Amino acid sequence: MHIEVAGRGAPLVLLHGWAMHGGVFAPLRQRLQAQRTLYLVDLPGHGLSRDAALPLALGPVVDALADALPAAPWVGWSLGGLFALQAAARHPHRVPALGMLCAVPRFVRGEDWPHGMSAEIFRDFARGLRSDYRATLDRFLALEAFGSDDARGELRALRAEVFARGEPAAHVLADGLGLLERSDLRALLPSLTVPSLWLSGRRDRLVDPRAMQAAAALAPGALAETIEHAGHAPFLTHADAVAARLLQFTADR
Repeated sequence: MHIEVAGRGAPLVLLHGWAMHGGVFAPLRQRLQAQRTLYLVDLPGHGLSRDAALPLALGPVVDALADALPAAPWVGWSLGGLFALQAAARHPHRVPALGMLCAVPRFVRGEDWPHGMSAEIFRDFARGLRSDYRATLDRFLALEAFGSDDARGELRALRAEVFARGEPAAHVLADGLGLLERSDLRALLPSLTVPSLWLSGRRDRLVDPRAMQAAAALAPGALAETIEHAGHAPFLTHADAVAARLLQFTADR
């Protein structure tokens, strides 16, 4: 896996969302690198890890990164949150703090999880990948930006980044949608031993802030906070607020 290292100070790991790569965190990088050494991961099949042999699967990716990275807090955005949560539960000695940025342990709604998304949305995107790859990606980006008080600016930024490091592998994108549709890591939360911060966007249309609050309520000592007027990618539209909160949360960790 490609891991970009930037900045100075104590280490901090950033994990991107579906179809993206570590470059999407450029606004956070600008604000954090003076105080933290950032490890910006391109997950398998994404960005400069497009040809990685490792499958996009929670266990193998988390174990490989735990071996390759220094002990550090992990912050996962959207899909990246599943990997960060798995790492915090599986390797707490390597992940002393967890940041969940518009990410939840279960993305799909159920009888006991009312604020998730419909599973059909993920299946529809999976069908779209097979019929019109680029149009499907653009629809997903539009959904990510929808609701933000700067939806147009957010969408422009996402569109500029999605192919900035080459096209993500289509079969890996399908694997990522499968992870989003099927993963349920809620059982890990009650025994989570590291502190966690759950940052949501009030106007997020992909990850309901209520789902993040419900997840945080299951984890001992978790903090759940919401950024007003933000959508699914608050680090693009409210980078100052996100960076300040992450620095505060990860101080001395």
